[in-house]
Amino acid sequence: MKNLTFEDPPIHIALLAVAYVLSGLWYFSWRLTAINWHAPLFSIPLYGAELFGFVTGLLYLLMTYRLAVRTVPAPIVGVAVDVFVPTYNESVDLVRHTLLAAKNIEYPHTTWLLDDGHREEMRVLASELRCNYLARTENTDAKAGNLNNALEHSTGEFIAIFDADHAARKDFLTKTLGYFADPEVAFVQTPQDFYNVDSFNHRAGSRRVWNEQALFFKVIQRGKDTWNATFFCGSCAVLRRSALVSIGGIATETVTEDIHTSIRLHKRGYQSVYHPESLAFGLAPHSIDTYLQQRIRWGLGGMQVLRRERILSSPGLTLAQRLNYLASMLIYFEGWQKFVFFVTAPAVLFFGVLPISAPMGKFFVYFMLYYTLSSLMYIELARGYGSILLSEQYGMARFFAFMLTTVGLFRKKIGFSVTSKQLSLGGRAWLWLSPSLVVAALTLLSIPVGLYRMLHGTLPMGAGIATLVWSATTIGTASVIVWFSHRRAQNRRADYRFPLHIPIVLAVGGKSFLGLSEDLSASGALYHGEVPAGLSNGATAAVEIHLPNLIVRTTASVTFIGGDGGTADADRTIGLRFGWTSAEASRPLETFLFGSSLQFELGG
Repeated sequence: MKNLTFEDPPIHIALLAVAYVLSGLWYFSWRLTAINWHAPLFSIPLYGAELFGFVTGLLYLLMTYRLAVRTVPAPIVGVAVDVFVPTYNESVDLVRHTLLAAKNIEYPHTTWLLDDGHREEMRVLASELRCNYLARTENTDAKAGNLNNALEHSTGEFIAIFDADHAARKDFLTKTLGYFADPEVAFVQTPQDFYNVDSFNHRAGSRRVWNEQALFFKVIQRGKDTWNATFFCGSCAVLRRSALVSIGGIATETVTEDIHTSIRLHKRGYQSVYHPESLAFGLAPHSIDTYLQQRIRWGLGGMQVLRRERILSSPGLTLAQRLNYLASMLIYFEGWQKFVFFVTAPAVLFFGVLPISAPMGKFFVYFMLYYTLSSLMYIELARGYGSILLSEQYGMARFFAFMLTTVGLFRKKIGFSVTSKQLSLGGRAWLWLSPSLVVAALTLLSIPVGLYRMLHGTLPMGAGIATLVWSATTIGTASVIVWFSHRRAQNRRADYRFPLHIPIVLAVGGKSFLGLSEDLSASGALYHGEVPAGLSNGATAAVEIHLPNLIVRTTASVTFIGGDGGTADADRTIGLRFGWTSAEASRPLETFLFGSSLQFELGG
């Protein structure tokens, strides 16, 4: 492709990668000789779990060593584009934000609301926003069936697809359509980015907000693009209709229709493109229950695809494509690896049996060299988007869910579940955290037993200390993820508040008062600034919201007043609930919040 070049890492990272591979081969050759064959049911699984980590590390190296660099081509002109927004049970307000953003996309197109929920309020919404409305008589094949039905009722040469929570930027099509000048390109995928930085996926640090999916969308997908192995992620993408028709439409045999469709397109010899710029923003799972439900569906679907498409043996894929798809499937077997790691330490302390037959000093030399190089390689190739500590916490949270997903290898039929897009009103965090709590409790109980064994000589001191450190790490990781999950489950807001400082002018009693929002949503704001004396709850004020590109005017009622109210004008914090006169009046603020990157730029 003319618009494709490659970014190789600097020489020191290349040398690090070579050192990692050589140290891994050295370590696992030695580890094979150090297996405790007197306890094979204990020792062999640990060796297998470590070896699994090396294999996935090699696949990670394949996917992240060289990144594709795309030059955005000028959009092709004069082509018909359909924008599909499938919905099932999402709220009217959420779908409204998405449709407003879709209607606002600059390139000429037709916007379709695909309603599998058969809801009259969705029909009214589509009519109000002048979008095409389409519902089916039977909801067969879930989202894939909904999209295929829309393909039969539309004629656009290209199809842009957005989940009901993903609001597109207005330049989405102008940034993506140019790639289709190459007739071999079947689809262009863009990152799935998220505006709710208080989700379960996000961690707020002192300098930046870390997103659990950032490594995949910012690095791994770019690496896959190097090998023509980027896959369609179900949303924030554009597909060529003729390519979909050539494979019989969106794949319906699995619950992960996106990656399944990608494999079929690649088997047909089509090209894929990954455009690494975030052009749409959606809702990340707000709590551990919705997070794990989503991952379980992805995992079950991945197992179905692995069984049906036989990616390592069926014709049509290149070797690099096979390995890239295999890497995406193997991640779900990580649950069994983590399980082995979690139970090994307490087993050593409870029973005094060591899985490794080698002098402690020799083991540490091999172990520390390999795992130090492994960690360094992961961090360097993550390009700033990886975090070992945070990744371990999420690994702890999802290990049991990933173990459950592997049953998808043996199930022919799996029901499609829609990830909830509603903000949590409490959730079921403790139910989903129970595997982590059991692991932590088991490990904690094993510590006094291990100390007793060490003091009485039935567990070597060096091995015992190493295992105690391992145990403390497990307990600490579980404690952090339990605390974090519980905190996220306490979110009781009905809508997301953007943490933005936007100038707001209040007009009360003929006087104007200036302040800044502390947070902002389409329905209200937390205002801090000048407040008139005697202002009371329920009072009404005229409001001007000074966005970077325009001023939005409305009225607002005061929902609470911080401080004692006072007898003189003073700086205080008050809550505002906006009183929009029409849906049209709120559209500029909604477009700013949900359909652009301005709020990210302002929020740093």
